[in-house]
Order: sequence, then structure tokens, then C-alpha cells
Amino acid sequence: MADYAKIFKAYDIRGIVPDELDESVAGAVGAAFARMTGAQAIVTVHDMRTSSAPLAEAFGAGAASQGADVLSAGLGSTDMLYYASGSLGIPGAMITASHNPAKYNGIKLCRAGARPVGAETGLVELRAMAEAGVPAAQAAPGTITARDLLSGYADHLKTLVDLSAIRPLTVAVDAGNGMAGHTVPKVFEGLPISLVPLYFELDGTFPHHEANPIDPKNLADLQRAVVSSGADVGLAFDGDADRCFVVDERGEIVSPSVLTALIAVRELAREPGSTIIHNLITSRAVPEIVSAYGGTPVRTRVGHSFIKAEMAGSGAIFGGEHSGHFYFRDFWFADSGMLAGLHVLAALGSQDGTLSSLLSEYARYHASGEVNSEVSDQRAATERVRAAFADRDGITTDELDGLTVGSGTWWFNLRPSNTEPLLRLNVEAPDEATLADIRDQVLRIVRTP
Repeated sequence: MADYAKIFKAYDIRGIVPDELDESVAGAVGAAFARMTGAQAIVTVHDMRTSSAPLAEAFGAGAASQGADVLSAGLGSTDMLYYASGSLGIPGAMITASHNPAKYNGIKLCRAGARPVGAETGLVELRAMAEAGVPAAQAAPGTITARDLLSGYADHLKTLVDLSAIRPLTVAVDAGNGMAGHTVPKVFEGLPISLVPLYFELDGTFPHHEANPIDPKNLADLQRAVVSSGADVGLAFDGDADRCFVVDERGEIVSPSVLTALIAVRELAREPGSTIIHNLITSRAVPEIVSAYGGTPVRTRVGHSFIKAEMAGSGAIFGGEHSGHFYFRDFWFADSGMLAGLHVLAALGSQDGTLSSLLSEYARYHASGEVNSEVSDQRAATERVRAAFADRDGITTDELDGLTVGSGTWWFNLRPSNTEPLLRLNVEAPDEATLADIRDQVLRIVRTP
């Protein structure tokens, strides 16, 4: 009997294959999803893991058993699912475990129009239905039809970013043996780009490195390739290619906050006065720059469901996260690593300077990156930190997501992991010395019971 409580997470379904997630579970989820949405049609996409195609087939069969017609798009990225759901106006499922190790797989779901399905928007109900078993449908089974969406996806992205006048660029791309190896060649087709490909072979065992670009060690190969090839820029994607990280021409990693600021300025030039979303881990440079360019910055919790909800509610044109997720109003408020990458190429290719010089005005502070500490009692450790800083002059605190403590020059956020016994620390300061001092103070408190 599958442990549905274990594999249903806050934003998706994820577990070890086949011990926790197998074809019978995928079929039950597919049937429940069709019943819950009442959709006449559902689209499925899957990544390159060896278990993904069978799981997608089982999910589709489950949905069809409830009378829904299934469009099977085959191999694709998560943002291709959003394109399919948005352009076709139907719910969808992406079979992927993103950057997780090879033994995992999962299911990401969305309603028609790429609207997210999370714990607060249907995932709890879906789990109960799948766990109980969905009754046989009275209607005739739906059809299952293969549908190639790659060309439509690539063409659509290029309608959202003007690349018509960019200069020739040399672009190194690390696909991490993930889905960018499938999508990048089609998206770059027809553009004045000399591609330096790394690990484009689809391989769910991830033989070269984890497909998780938020960890700097997984960017080392791309950094070397950019420098050795003389590339103008490097792009790195995670396993399902919904996140994008950037390396400049010197081989230096570009902060996602800097990319958020760059894309925000581009979007504000297109629609002055628009609202821009940023999560609370994003550099304070982002709201400063958004305000300076006439936009309205809105701060939100970490997590795509919160950002998408805030974007939809406020009509924000763009949103960015520290984790390399970038969200676009004109892409159904959904995130797309590829679209973010195209914005970088458009900005770089429309002027003659280097990427580092282009981005210099957006990098104002020093950041620690995410520092994880394993603790037995997340709440107690957080309270110790709160107490240690409470009586200091000029300190502000808030609890929008975990504990954020700030002064006039620095801030840090300490928040618990939803899935592991970890506290995640992010610190930002005007210089490395202050950064190191605040980081080390907090870590000493967290790691000393």
C-alpha cells in the first residue's frame, strides 16, 4: 500500500521509484486528477528519467479511465507543460523529480491556464481521492493521443522576448543531462548564436553532476567552459529546465537577484509603473532598483505557489526568486528558466559591452547564499536567535517566512525546511567582513544547543 502522506508534498508529488511512487500510484493520481478537475482533456509531459515515460503513460491511462482525453506530449520541460496548459486551456501533469537524485521521480500538476496545484489549491483533496480509490466512471474512456509541442513552445517563447536585432553571441549551456538538452537546440534555432553544449545527452542518472545549479559545485564545468571557449555567457538549467542560472564571460556566477533586477528593468521599460514580485530572500537591491525605475516592488514568501498567487492578485508583470525561478505575467504567471535565459541574451546582444559590465549596476551587496544547519528542534533554535538579537539597537524583525532580522545595513533570514530537519540561513550585507560576522554569529547560536 503506497504511503500517500509521504509522497504528497507542499507543491507536488515526489518519492523514490518504485518503493514510494510506481505506476499504480501514478494511475490513481491521474484518475483522481481527472475527477477533481472535471476536465474534458488533460496534457502530460515527462522528463528523461527512465521511470518517467512509464509513469506518464500510467497517469494518462488513469485520467482516460475517467473519460478525459489525454494529449501525450512526451519529452519536455516543466515550462513546456505550462505552455501546453496555458495555450490549450486544459489541466496538465509533468512527470519529473527536477534536480532530485536518479532514484526519485514525481508529478507536478496545474489546472487550466497553468494555474498551480499545491496543498492549498487542491493537492490535499487530490491525495484523499487517490488514497481512497476513484470509482469507475460512467462515461466512456477518453482517448490518448500523442502531440508534439516542442516547436510551438519554442516559437511562443520567442514572441515574448525581442531577439530580432541581437548581435552574434557565443553561448555555453550546461543542460546537466536534463531537459534543456532537448529544448535548447529548438529554442536557439534561427538565432545568431554559436552554441557550446555541455551534457546535452538525456540521462536521468546524471553521470556528470547533479542537475541542481543552485549548488555552486554543479556550475564548475560551465565556468571552465565559458572561459576556455571565450563564450559571452553561460546558462545552466536544472533537470526539468524550469530554473536558469547564469555565468558571465569571466566565469563568475551571477546572482539570481541580479537577474531579477535586470529582467525587472526590461519589463518596466515595456510597461512603466508595473508591479514586480520578489521573495524575501532576494537582495534588497531588487526593490531599490524597481522603485528607482518607477515600478512597485512587492515582497512575498518563498515558494512558487505564493509568488504565483501574489502575481495573479496584483497583476504583477514579473517575479523572481533567489532559487533561479523567474515568473512572467505573459507566460500565464508561470515560471520559465528558458524565458529568463532569453531575456539575458536579448539584453546582452542588444549592446556591445560584456555581461559583467551590463550587470554591474544591479550587484550592490554581498550575499551568503543558503547555509543549511541540521537541528533537532527548528523552533527552539530560531527562538534562541531571536532572543540574541532582540535587544540590539536598530534591529527590526518580521515573520513573513521564518525569522527575518535586519538593521540599516544588513539582514538575515532563518527559515525551516518543509521536508528536512534543517534551518536555512541567508545573509546579506554591504561588505564581506560584515557578512561573515553576522553569518558566523547566527550559525554559532543555531548549532549550539
